[in-house]
Order: sequence, then C-alpha cells, then structure tokens
Amino acid sequence: MKPLVSPYIMQVKPYVAGKPIEELQRELGLSDIIKLASNENPLGTSEKVREVVRKSAERLHIYPDGAAFELKQAICDFHGVQMNEVATGAGSDELLMLAIDTFIDAGASPKDQGVVAEYSFGSYPISLIGHGAEVVTAPGLDGFQVDVDAMIAACGDATKLLFLANPNNPTGTYVSEDKLRKLLVEVPEHVVVVIDEAYHDYIQADDYATALDFRDLRERLIITRTFSKCYGLAGLRVGYAVSTPEITDVMNRIRKPFNTSLVAQEAAIAALADREFVAESVRVNNEGRAQYEKGFAQMKELGLEWVPSQTNFMLVKLPVPGRAVYDAMLALGVILRPMDGYGLPNYLRISIGTQAENARCLRGLKEVIPTLCAQGVDA
Repeated sequence: MKPLVSPYIMQVKPYVAGKPIEELQRELGLSDIIKLASNENPLGTSEKVREVVRKSAERLHIYPDGAAFELKQAICDFHGVQMNEVATGAGSDELLMLAIDTFIDAGASPKDQGVVAEYSFGSYPISLIGHGAEVVTAPGLDGFQVDVDAMIAACGDATKLLFLANPNNPTGTYVSEDKLRKLLVEVPEHVVVVIDEAYHDYIQADDYATALDFRDLRERLIITRTFSKCYGLAGLRVGYAVSTPEITDVMNRIRKPFNTSLVAQEAAIAALADREFVAESVRVNNEGRAQYEKGFAQMKELGLEWVPSQTNFMLVKLPVPGRAVYDAMLALGVILRPMDGYGLPNYLRISIGTQAENARCLRGLKEVIPTLCAQGVDA
C-alpha cells in the first residue's frame, strides 16, 4: 500500500499554541485564571471596534467582499501604498503560508530552501517542511540577536524564501535599521524576503525601521502585519501584506476566496482608524515591560534572567526547567508559555498583561521558583 502522505508531512512537528483558559478550567476546575501565553492585548478590543462588530452581526448571512476592497483601501491610505500592492489574509499567518504556497515547489530536486534565523517564529520551519522545502537555519549571536551576515551567507541557488520577524518572536529582540538595510541589499535578488512585522507597533528602539521604508531596495520583498496583537483582534484572524503588484498578483491566484470574513474586514478598518486605542495599548505595554523588569531584577538572586524586549512579551531564563515552573503556575491560575519546543527548556515566554496581571504573575514566580529549587529540580 502506498504511504498515506508524502514523507515530508510526517516530519512536521505540530505548532503548539498557548493553553486556552477554558482548557485549564476543565483540567483543574479553576475559575480565576489569567492568560499570559499568547501575546494578546490585555486591554481587549476598542469600543469603536466592538460597535462595528455589533452592527456587522446583522449581515452574517452575506458573503464578505472577496477582494476586501474597503479594507485594502484603508490600508493603502494608512501606508501610502497602492491597491495592487496589498494582500489580505486570516491573520498574517495565512499570508506567510501563502508566500510558501506560492514560491515553494514541493517537487523540486534538489529541494527548494527557506532560510530562517535561529530561535525565530516556529511557524516558519513548520510550514516550510510541510511544503516539502528544506529549512536552513542561520545561527544567531549572543543575547538572541539575529546574525544578519549569517542569514545572507545561508542563501544559495536553491533558496526561494527568507523569513525575518522584526521584532522577533519568541525572543523580543530586533534587527536595527542598518542591519535590515544590509539584509535587503545583500540577500541574492532571486530570493523572496519576507519581513514579519507582527509586533511593529510595540517597538521603542530609536534605531529600528520598518521594512516599508525600504521597499525601493529590493523587488522581491513581502512585509506582513497583523491585527491580532496591538489592535486586539486575535479572535477574528485578519492581517495583510504589502509587496509588489507582481507578487501580490501571484499570491492572490492561490488565495482562498472569502479568506477574511465580513466581520473581520469591518473590524480591521475600525481598528486601523482608532489610533487612541493603539497609543493606549502601547502605553500600557511600556509600563508593563518596566514592571516586569523591576520584578525580575528582584529575583536575580534566585537565578532568574531575561532578554531585553521590544515587544509585548518577555523571554525569561529560569534556574529550574521552564516546564516545571509552567506547571506550577498553572496551579495558581496563571498560563505562561514554555519554550522547550524552541530548544530552550529552561525558558518561559511571558506576555505583558495589565498591571494587576503582571503583579500576580510576579508573585507566583517568587513563590514557585524557590519551592522548585528547594525540591532539587535542576535546569
């Protein structure tokens, strides 16, 4: 009997998302739970967006605009780009997948390659492998910094795509303007460079620049954004990509019809216009980041370390296995994100929440880490 699927499908290790609140409720019977595992906006969704969603519910029986004309127009007005340079998707995840669907040939021999940075978003290698591509991982620098030179050197004749998250998930680090410029100029011109800017709104570094400012540096460039993080629309799944008319045309040829719902399109338009909510979300995030850093500093004697972040989460190194701390925190009703799937068994990724949620998380860590250390649980 022939195999059920191609061998490369069986090489894929499924992406593991943050534990849902409802799942923890079922498992432990808890009612007071906070989730700091999936980098969601702790302020929720703006009231202006909720009002639009309530009104759009009256038309749920109608198919959405398959071309997402009004959403694309809002994106064009916001960024100063043209309609034929924008593609929309069910979150930026779908657009990343569309890029792979479009440019990777599963039957190529030798295999098409995709270049990723060490400790970059796990969806990149999963999707590449699942499409029959070879993943080339460029080693990083100390402090979880991306080595741009290594990424450039990793590109060869078989390289079809290069993925860079800027800022990066799960590390919270970023590539500076000069290094981004170098990458875009020196990566071979046959490679399609995908810059994932899901966390763009949170970055505070003076030497950061969006790839949207450098579109003139290379033709084969895709920049993706999402409404899931700062805009608070993770549950609606909507994002977009900006590229050349040629690239958006070929991506749209295989894009599923009606891939962004009516509600998602209208909510995204309202979210993009509500700059006050975005500004408040960034302010709360900045304060939360400082709150965590102060709290982590008080735990340095316990062996806790952290990576300076430009996002809405912190990557934390622990003196005991991250999975052990994760389990102990679940018992306290706090959901964090273990990083053993990234090859970082003594790390957790902790989303920045409200001031009260952050304080509760810090109290929990101060309680469980000494307990686990006393029990002799080694990292």
